[in-house]
Amino acid sequence: MEATGTDEVEKIKSKFMSAWHNMKYSWVLKTKTYFSRNSPVFLLGKCYHFKSDESGELSTDGSSFDNINTEISGNVDEFRKDFISRIWLTYREEFPQIKGSALTTDCGWGCTLRTGQMLLAQGLMLHFLGRAWVWPDALDIENSDSESWTAHTVKKLTASFEASLTAEREPKILSNHHRGTLRRNCGDNEMRNEVYHRKIISWFGDSPLAAFGLHQLIEYGKKSGKIAGDWYGPAVVAHILRKAVEEARDPELQGVTVYVAQDCTVYSSDVIDRQCSCTDSEKTDTKAVIILVPVRLGGERTNTDYLEFVKGILSLEYCVGIIGGKPKQSYYFAGFQDDSLIYMDPHYCQSFVDVSIKDFPLESFHCPSPKKMSFKKMDPSCTIGFYCRTVQDFEKASEEITKMLKSSSKEKYPLFTFVKGHSRDYDFASSPLREENDLFSEDEKKRLKRFSTEEFVLL
Repeated sequence: MEATGTDEVEKIKSKFMSAWHNMKYSWVLKTKTYFSRNSPVFLLGKCYHFKSDESGELSTDGSSFDNINTEISGNVDEFRKDFISRIWLTYREEFPQIKGSALTTDCGWGCTLRTGQMLLAQGLMLHFLGRAWVWPDALDIENSDSESWTAHTVKKLTASFEASLTAEREPKILSNHHRGTLRRNCGDNEMRNEVYHRKIISWFGDSPLAAFGLHQLIEYGKKSGKIAGDWYGPAVVAHILRKAVEEARDPELQGVTVYVAQDCTVYSSDVIDRQCSCTDSEKTDTKAVIILVPVRLGGERTNTDYLEFVKGILSLEYCVGIIGGKPKQSYYFAGFQDDSLIYMDPHYCQSFVDVSIKDFPLESFHCPSPKKMSFKKMDPSCTIGFYCRTVQDFEKASEEITKMLKSSSKEKYPLFTFVKGHSRDYDFASSPLREENDLFSEDEKKRLKRFSTEEFVLL
């Protein structure tokens, strides 16, 4: 009985924490973001131009686009459609209780896991849908309740408190937006893409069975000494994502693997070994690889000498983004304009969505408006991600990025390097054999603990 009472107190506390974080961050979602008409905008390898005869700035608020001429409006809409099509994963509440805790929300501590999910989601979108894909309904959600999110938060606070007192589940406050995505008449290819769109999102659902859901990521994090409610750094999350992909059992995911760079070094033979594996029929099966590189862009503060390299990376179509942020906040960086980075913010707490039901609502998984932040404000700890479909793609990418590293680096040593051969050829101890339930080697555990102590605290 005492335990039950404690659980109820924790649930009430988590409801108020969710409401508090919504009040704290919802103004960010309502704030307009301005883009210069005179500078190109890059989003994960795609370039957009908003230039016109008029000077000034453009706002990402939908109403502000009405005054732009047809030619400019078309390009702006293309950018907005592309941005909104990226998968947005944020704090959630009222999801199934996390094993070993009373937590039913990740508000206040799960943002780096969420930005890691966004990076992996972009890699999977490249794999299954390609970079040219955009969600047909993207522009339909542009005005979806963005102006009423603060009022929405107040309603949720009241509803949470009343539900807590009556021991009832919190009432859902749903958008009035039309949700029938698959009901439109569409071709086979569009239908196939929409099936994969939903499937990718379902892999990140907030339930214990979702391959890359919060519950699974926390289980893998326990192997590195982390528990639910702890703060996670971008390097630790990179290793957790690798383990999650390795352990995924969905047949669709068997064609993808993840490689995490060791001490800012990508060992080419190790990557190719991950890409090439033998099936039961002894035929070589090549996998696509998502390469994650944990780096530091300086000491205590970000070194602005790295700005051109970061911009160069985000200009590549096979870049899947950067897990980073500023102290105490993790963001998913996906593009830039001039010296400002474009990002998606996970710090808005939304209601749990059951992705196991047919035609579950998609709106809350797509961000209606991009945000910008000066590169100078970025914390130096981050993880960069790339996607390579084939071994040839990886070899081409390693050459291209190596040239970029050399040309952009004013420092004595590049930010990271690509080296031929295996890590073991350079006196790195190869991972020892381990039992199935021991997901991390001793060497990996030591590295992860070092990352945990060296990285900045993230909320």
